[in-house]
Formats: sequence, structure tokens, C-alpha cells
Amino acid sequence: MPAALPLLLTMPLLCATDDWPQWRGPTRDGVWHEEGLLKSFPNEKLELRWTVPIGQGYSGPTVADGRVFVADKIDEPAETERVHCFDAATGDHIWSHAYPCNYAGIGYDAGPRCSVLVHGGKAYSLGAAGNLFCFDASQGQVLWSHDLQATYEIEMPIWGIAASPIVEGDLLIVPVSGKDAYLVAFDLKTGEERWKSQSDRGNYSAPIVIDQAGQRVLVCWSGDRVIGAAPATGKLIWEHPFPAHKMPLGVAAPVLAGDLLFITGFYDGSLLLRLDQDQPRVEEVWKRRGQNELRTDGLHSTISTPLVLDGHIYGVDSYGQLRCLRLEDGERVWEDLSAVPKARWSTIHFIQNGTTTWMFNERGELMIARLSPEGFKELSRASLLEPTRGQLNQREGVCWSHPAFAGKHVFARNDKELVCADLSAR
Repeated sequence: MPAALPLLLTMPLLCATDDWPQWRGPTRDGVWHEEGLLKSFPNEKLELRWTVPIGQGYSGPTVADGRVFVADKIDEPAETERVHCFDAATGDHIWSHAYPCNYAGIGYDAGPRCSVLVHGGKAYSLGAAGNLFCFDASQGQVLWSHDLQATYEIEMPIWGIAASPIVEGDLLIVPVSGKDAYLVAFDLKTGEERWKSQSDRGNYSAPIVIDQAGQRVLVCWSGDRVIGAAPATGKLIWEHPFPAHKMPLGVAAPVLAGDLLFITGFYDGSLLLRLDQDQPRVEEVWKRRGQNELRTDGLHSTISTPLVLDGHIYGVDSYGQLRCLRLEDGERVWEDLSAVPKARWSTIHFIQNGTTTWMFNERGELMIARLSPEGFKELSRASLLEPTRGQLNQREGVCWSHPAFAGKHVFARNDKELVCADLSAR
């Protein structure tokens, strides 16, 4: 049972328009469309509406139809991944599904990486070892499932499978990284394979779907190249080389800004492409890569996806440096070291709400800020969650999972608990 406060009875019910049903929000762009939010935090530590115990994992929570979904892993009595569903208003447990998993060869084995995706009354989960499930979202019955590792002969990336699937039309498109099956599309209702495409080795970067030259285009960075494919068929539309010179290491998704597409990775720096809107093709605008992971140029992001505002890129570099770049040429405008402690792969998740940027750093702190070419303006900061060592057994632990924002509340997890806090204006 969750530890809840009496104030919970006043919590507004979450409605469909408030949902956060997939990784990085309704349209996978890290934008939060709500009003009536706090301008500053009343205390240094956020008051929690409820908290429930969970196991380890990197999977960020998602929220849909009044429910919160999250995946985790336990190791006793055997390696087991679990998918949980809780009531968003109370934290009460609704259902869970557990299944055996094998993390042999997977580094950072704390648990699932991908967020549960909720669509059309169904919940889709993908484990780090390739266990794909479709559940009835309200009751938790398994409607269909696949062992992707067995079916597609995955050459497992060192971090396991981390790129969250995406829904397009009646398809669930999954970056599988399998033999002749980097991308695989499944029928949402039946789980039947509809197509498989490309033979790239795979990366951790999740795909997005954009509109270009009058058609829908699935965009992803495979670790070898940036790919534009037809989501209905998997057919390659365009490609641009962006090979990893060591190993593909980038969780950040491609970022769309008008007719520009920004891609970034830890070892390989930044790439900006221009999308032709008359015919489906791309051209390189600029590319920047530093001498090494310490002496960087542009932006070498690892886990967090940058954001683009008014002709500037804001993101976290390889060791936690918050940077602003000019979009047109990648030149650095400023760097700030106060948002998160400097450390390898140090992380901040960015969520844009109007002119305000909400930032959740790996120390479990939630910040309200303004980002502009003039600098990082911190308006308020409060502790939401304690870092834990399951995700990273260094620097007193981390909070690397992406939070969810729904119904004027934030939902976040570490390796011990899932929490909810009210962010509505008082």
C-alpha cells in the first residue's frame, strides 16, 4: 500500500488530455501542455502525494487514463522483470506482471530501460533483454508477446535494449537491433510482424516520426547512420552517415526544430541536418566532435535529449556541462556547471512548459528555470527523490529515469520507489 497524505483527497482527477502515455510525453518531444503550475517551490524538499515501493530499473513512468505504469527488475529468487500499474490519484496497486529474464552480457543490469507505452487501451512494454509484451491496460492480461532476442538473433548492445518503441498508425515500431531487422513493426492488436527493415547494429536512441515532403517519415540514429524510413513499410527513404567512432552511445532521441534535425551522442558529438520539404532527402548543415570525451565541442549528450528554443540548442554535455549552442552553426554561447554536479554521463531531463523549462537532474532535484542565450536562470529548486546506487554504483547513486508530468503532478522513480508530487499553483 502507498504511503499517502490526507491531502490526497483534494487531488484533482487526471483526465486524458493530461496524459503522459509514452517516453518524453504525448508527442515524444518533452513538451508539457498545462497551465496553473507552481512558479517556485515552497520548500527545499517537495511534499509527496504518495509513494510506493518498486524494484530497480531505468524505465521512466508513464501516465494514461488515470493510471501510472512502470517497469522494474528483481534478482531474488531469480532474475525477473516486472510491469506495474498503479492508480495515479492514490498510488494504489492495480496489477503487475512478472516474467523471467536473462541479463547475461548486459552491462548496467539494474533493470528495464524502456518506458511502458500506453495506446488505445493497451500497454506495451519492452525489457532490456528483448521481452516484448502487449497488455490490456486496465486489467493487465497479456494479449500477445514476443521474445525478440530468440526470434531476431539480436547481437545484444552492451547496455541491452533501451530505445523505447513508438506507435504509428496501427503499428508498434521497435528498434530491435536484430539480424536483418534493426527495425521491426508489429500489428498493435495481434502482435503479428508486419515488416522488418535494415541491418544496422543498433543504438540506444529512440525513434521519432515526422512530416516531411508530404509524407510521414520514421527517423532514428542507428549508431551507423541517421535513417529516414517509411513507417508503413520500413522502406528506406533517405540516410545520412553518422558512424560511431568507438561504440554507439547515445540515448538522446533526434530533435526536430522546423526543417532541422539535431542528433547527439557521447563519443560522437553533434550533427545537424536540414530536411528538404519538397522531396524526401536531407543535407548536412554542420557536425562537431571534440578531441575526446573530456575535451568536447558542440554537445556530446549521453542520456538526456536536448531541447531547441528560438534558434538555440540546450543540453547536457558528456560530463554534465549545461550548454547553449547556436542552432545555425553549433557555436557555443555559454556553459553552466551549477545545474548538476560535473561527472561522466551526468544527466538532466528537460521538459518545456510555455516559456518555462522544468529540469530533473540525476541528484533527484526538480528545477524551474528559464533558458535563453543570456544564460541559465534558475527560478527554484527542490529535492523530489533520493539518488540510489542500483542504476549507477558511483557518486552516491543517481536518478537517470525520465519523469512523467500529468494532471499538474510529477511522477518519478529511483531503484526503490515511485513517487508523485503536486505541482499545481497554490
